[in-house]
Amino acid sequence: MVLPAARSSFRLLCLAIFAVSLVAAGGPAWLCGGGPALAQASGEFTTRAKRAILMDAETGAVLFQFNADELAPPASMSKLMTLEVLFQAMKQGKVKPEDEFLMSEYAWRTGGAPSGTSAMFVPINTRARVDELVQGIIVQSGNDAAIAVAEALGGTEEGFAKLMEQEARRIGLKKSTFRNSTGLYHPEHLMTARELALLAQHIIREYPEEYKIFAQREFDYRKHKFYNRNPLLSAEGLGVDGLKTGHTKEAGYGIVVSAVANGRRLIGVVMGMADEKERREEARRLLEWGQRSFAKFTLFDANEEVGSARVWGGTQFYVPLAAKGNGPLSVVLPRFPANQKLRAELVYDGPLKPPVKKGDQVARLRVTSSSNATTEVPLVAAEDVEAATVWRQGLDSLVFLALRWVNL
Repeated sequence: MVLPAARSSFRLLCLAIFAVSLVAAGGPAWLCGGGPALAQASGEFTTRAKRAILMDAETGAVLFQFNADELAPPASMSKLMTLEVLFQAMKQGKVKPEDEFLMSEYAWRTGGAPSGTSAMFVPINTRARVDELVQGIIVQSGNDAAIAVAEALGGTEEGFAKLMEQEARRIGLKKSTFRNSTGLYHPEHLMTARELALLAQHIIREYPEEYKIFAQREFDYRKHKFYNRNPLLSAEGLGVDGLKTGHTKEAGYGIVVSAVANGRRLIGVVMGMADEKERREEARRLLEWGQRSFAKFTLFDANEEVGSARVWGGTQFYVPLAAKGNGPLSVVLPRFPANQKLRAELVYDGPLKPPVKKGDQVARLRVTSSSNATTEVPLVAAEDVEAATVWRQGLDSLVFLALRWVNL
């Protein structure tokens, strides 16, 4: 039986985490259940950005968000998708770093020296190596370099924009729309702060060698020396090693930034800032707040049952769920206050249909704190559940309908 809406089947899980010893937080007691929040996290963050998000890179926990799902012009931050398409082609062996792409007249006029925009200054009708173009895009935000990549991979910039959108959907970005490879203003070229953060997370995970280039401070090309436009690369103590700035009149000033401190990586996005200084300081504030206000905690040991999901027409009514992978189930949570409330939900499209194989990702554990920090972690089936006989399926339908009626 298919329920009418995705995520309409929830099983509430009360986390038995009383009197957890948290050294950094001074040993608070965590409470579980619903109801109003007991307190707000100390040092609650507020932003001047029009759109912003802060995410834990490993778990995907959203530590802060403001208008994070609002579509807006991303400016050059959307070059991250241009790079993602290129990196994917390189990973598949379709493109090699030593390959050379042509700087066409269109690329030169639209994004090169005559354009008056950020450019790598590749001469017209000459070729540049792919590894040079990558550095030109990352360090200098070269529009000419981005268009050269687009024409080489997509035939035209319009054709490449279609590839960008296809790749966005493949990796889970559902709202972003692309009309060029540069981020130069187009009314239909739009992204959200959340999807920029998810894109950054994807690049960090899938292309670790290429990601190292985002920390590169300088790039020499022919007679030109370019300096990385990320203003936080030199910020002491933050651990910033990427990713991308952006600015147009319509978009304002924005940045996608990532930093590692105390073994934990954060990804932040701020959009719609008034000027470069405000962008730099707001991104710094967001990262510093996240680094001091949150920590990683283990909720369940490796292979411990987290809960169960309803299965229709299987050899058993429920399948037990466990953390994905071989390690413990950990989430990122606020370090304080002392009596913060946690609410946890098992989220899945249900009921599940057999066969369900052990290790299949079938659900998510969503944990929300009373300070509105939310994290979701994937859960997998801990056992196989095979399809039952037709007689058993009929009985299961009656049981399922009866339970739904009781819960109305």
